[in-house]
Amino acid sequence: MVKNLIYEFEVQKEEEVEEESTNNKKNKETGEIEKVVTTKTVTKEVPYKIKIYEPSRRQVEEADMEFSIEMSKCIKKGILTKAMLAKKYSDSGGLLTEDDSKDLIRLYKELAETQADLGKLIAKKKKSQAEKDREGTLTEDFARLRKNIVDLETTYQNVFNHTADTKAQNRTIVWYMLNLSFVEGPDGEERLFPGATPEEIEDSYYQKDEEEDDVYELAREKLMTFVSFWYFSQNAGKEDFAKLEEDMDSGTL
Repeated sequence: MVKNLIYEFEVQKEEEVEEESTNNKKNKETGEIEKVVTTKTVTKEVPYKIKIYEPSRRQVEEADMEFSIEMSKCIKKGILTKAMLAKKYSDSGGLLTEDDSKDLIRLYKELAETQADLGKLIAKKKKSQAEKDREGTLTEDFARLRKNIVDLETTYQNVFNHTADTKAQNRTIVWYMLNLSFVEGPDGEERLFPGATPEEIEDSYYQKDEEEDDVYELAREKLMTFVSFWYFSQNAGKEDFAKLEEDMDSGTL
């Protein structure tokens, strides 16, 4: 199955490599010119490509399940959802204006309904053309609603930082990063976070983080930024990612 690339970027890692050089040398006994190959160890910048691939339908379903599980855990621990928090401020007054509270509650409701309808369509293996068109429309609606929510929440960022939704959302973004990230180096392409099971993949992530794996350390900031950007702006094109990378490299972001 061909994987579609969301975006790729390059990091340079210093490595000791064997470098060959060829010189002509005259043989004292025969007088003939011979080629002599010498090898020496040098430190060079070795390029590694970090690739982020689009998720498969199964991965999207697994990520949605990851979000739901994390939400459920947080709620059981007494952490409020964004909708509950907005309702609380709407009823009692507080940091949110009454209109913003009502808008957020409405958007949360529409997003949940759209996600439920979209999930049913994604789960269907055989779809009519009408269902395919409907799936496309719902995907656009979902992206639009999520963007509107993010735009409105940004105004009250500190209020929503510790809600169940935010924690589940952050968990989902990390899940996508672990499962969509690949690295291409001198030995070919492989998963950035290898593992045969979800547990092994997650262990690989923590191991790289704790041991300060060179390639991961070089890629970490951009990788998380790009995966988050894709998550919140799934209609973004490669030129949008390139502009984002340019802003990061120039220090304007």
